[in-house]
Amino acid sequence: MLRNYFTTAWRSLLRNKVYSIINIFGLFIGLACAMLIMLYTKDEWSYDKFQMNGDNIFRIVNKEISPDGAPDRFNSTTSYFHGPTFASAIPEMSVVVRFQGDQRNIKKGNEVLREEAHKTDATFFTAFSFPLLYGDAKNALKEPHSVVLSEDLALKYFGTTNAVGQTLIMKEDTSFQPFTVTAVAKKCPQNSSIKFNLLTPILTSPQDLNRDNWFNFFLNTFVILPPGTDVKKVNEKMQRFYEADAKNTIEEMKEQFGVKTKTVYFLQPFADMHLNKDLSANNGLSDGSNPIYALILSGIALFILLIACINFVNLTVARSLKRAKEIGIRKVIGSNRKQLILQFLGESFILCLIAFLIAILLVQILLPTFNHLANKSLSLSYLVDLKLVAGYLTLLMITAILAGFYPALVLSSFNPVKTLYSRFAYRGKNYLQRSLVVLQFVLATILIIATITIYRQFNYLTTKPLGYDDSNLVSVEKWGISRKEAALFQTMLKTNPNIVNTAPKNGGYWSTMAKINGETQIMFSYETVDESYLPLMKIPLVQGRNFSKEFVSDSSQSVIVNEAFVKKAGWKKPIGEMVNFWYNKKLFSVIGVVKDHHFEGVSRTIEPQLLTMNPENEFGKVFIKIKPGSDVAILPIIESTFKKNFPLFPYSYNFKHDENQKQYEAEAKWRQMMLFGAIITIFISCIGLFGLSVLNAERRVKEIGIRKVLGASVSSVASALSKDFLLLVSLALVIGIPVAWLLTKQWLQNYPYRVAVGWTLFVPAAVLILLVALATVSVQAIKAAMANPTKNLRSE
Repeated sequence: MLRNYFTTAWRSLLRNKVYSIINIFGLFIGLACAMLIMLYTKDEWSYDKFQMNGDNIFRIVNKEISPDGAPDRFNSTTSYFHGPTFASAIPEMSVVVRFQGDQRNIKKGNEVLREEAHKTDATFFTAFSFPLLYGDAKNALKEPHSVVLSEDLALKYFGTTNAVGQTLIMKEDTSFQPFTVTAVAKKCPQNSSIKFNLLTPILTSPQDLNRDNWFNFFLNTFVILPPGTDVKKVNEKMQRFYEADAKNTIEEMKEQFGVKTKTVYFLQPFADMHLNKDLSANNGLSDGSNPIYALILSGIALFILLIACINFVNLTVARSLKRAKEIGIRKVIGSNRKQLILQFLGESFILCLIAFLIAILLVQILLPTFNHLANKSLSLSYLVDLKLVAGYLTLLMITAILAGFYPALVLSSFNPVKTLYSRFAYRGKNYLQRSLVVLQFVLATILIIATITIYRQFNYLTTKPLGYDDSNLVSVEKWGISRKEAALFQTMLKTNPNIVNTAPKNGGYWSTMAKINGETQIMFSYETVDESYLPLMKIPLVQGRNFSKEFVSDSSQSVIVNEAFVKKAGWKKPIGEMVNFWYNKKLFSVIGVVKDHHFEGVSRTIEPQLLTMNPENEFGKVFIKIKPGSDVAILPIIESTFKKNFPLFPYSYNFKHDENQKQYEAEAKWRQMMLFGAIITIFISCIGLFGLSVLNAERRVKEIGIRKVLGASVSSVASALSKDFLLLVSLALVIGIPVAWLLTKQWLQNYPYRVAVGWTLFVPAAVLILLVALATVSVQAIKAAMANPTKNLRSE
């Protein structure tokens, strides 16, 4: 019996090739999207689950509680001091592992290369499940000058993975020293928050472990608890010990820094880091993510799959009149409704199975593009396991049932007498089908408006004036460059006519706090520059003057602040106001105020900023302004000049404009993903609309013939057939636009500087959807209106 069902179903599909292809096309696109998102979400949720001790590994974190009891700030880092100190007082903390991001300069022949590195404790391989290809896990990091390499780095420097016993020359403090390779590790899994290529031991001094470090934070500290430990009780022990041990330090912080918040320590589960917005994987850890991304992608996949199933329903019912006599004959010769339902579900399953197999092939083809967009390295072989296979099969069955159940009920309910005498006709208003079309276009409206919003916000972020000139600006990194070294380097560069000017600056991002107005503490971005920085960057002064060599005191007694600093300080006349760096007993006078500029990018609020020429601070980079179009000629000269001055430091450069654009890579990728989602959604929705227009034309075939016999024009008949569909799409817009407005407005709250949500956003989306819908239904409407009326009326 089942074999007969499938044979009949297959023949039916072959007889209706066009509609079968359309159904399969929509389904396999929907299934492929769903599969890709399943790969993505499974990867997101699988992060760090491979760790054998994963359930017992925790990270020491803390949160700041404001005086009103609300969380003020979360902090996922500690100092060298926290882990050993807590472990000495809390017996449940059996193993402590500190993990710190680092950079290493390595000699390879006459070349110096810079590599990402990490410092960690000798217990690292005891706590974490990272297998070694060569070496002893327990002793790999016991010696001060030992180093563990990944298999990739071992191949890079020694040409073999078996590099144990080899010597690597690395810079330690101010000189290059030999390090012995004690182990080679396998490449870290893709779904790991800890990824490393080079590990060296953490070396501490007595100063690193004194009580002043309770408020020093820069690395991750992990602890292992015995299985079954009550984590809540351990958290309580941590807090009691902290408050007792750090009592004097807390009081000093209140008096000196004016700190009013309360610090609460607790343990964060290791597997919770990857998708935690407040305590994410950072500061030496990798791939910290936001769960909202997985939710958005899952929503898009659900939208597309749901629309594909709706199309199946509409197209199947649209073709039901063609099969009315077949159903009537089957009922007359003895088929009951249950058998007919099974037959039509069988057809649905065959279609879905074909679509499913094509979808798997399509996923494999699209994976490289999807990986690029999602910043992943996914593959079907990487993620195929029993759970995923079970998920795919469940997806297939749900899709087959969801797409085929309603048409099976409709088709199996036809009256055999009426169908055999050609007296069968649809009754009612087809509310379900109309509702499905409205739902399709509501979802399409939301996605299109979301896509337009992301496009506009991205363009806003990348085109909004920054408040300084980043064009033709080359940034060359050199950490710890002295004033004398910077001056010589700049002098040599300026001899080239293609170089307009240069200016040194500190490397990375510095921030600190100081007292203003006698007592008030203020946090700010702390920049070390010289007198050439502001003119080079074209940052305008709104009050006062720039630094100058004519004023010797500028380097030791003067600072320049931005407008945000002035506003935060509450100054009305900022020139001459004092900034007290009380912790090193330095007092500076404000000599100028610069206009607010986006020194951290447009995606962040402009914070207070202070510029200084303090000679005690190091420079970390040099900005070089070049003439437009001279980059090909001048970049080799900059490199050779750098290597002459700093032969033992690796050379690297970036264009400042490119650095600024990279800040919005996430928005750029989401813009592309949302665009693809919107195109697929509107395309599949139009297939559904086409199916319903076919159904409508078949239902009204006699009406169309009578209209034409009575003199109606093709345009008037086409208009009458199209009107109902445009009303459905218009209703979808009425529903979808307010929903999209709420969602996009909520999303834009993540950006301090954002586009306005108004009619200029919704009108283009509405016009686009209406035009696409009109074009879709007009094709079938014009075809029906141009048909010969005598053929349609001849059977009457």
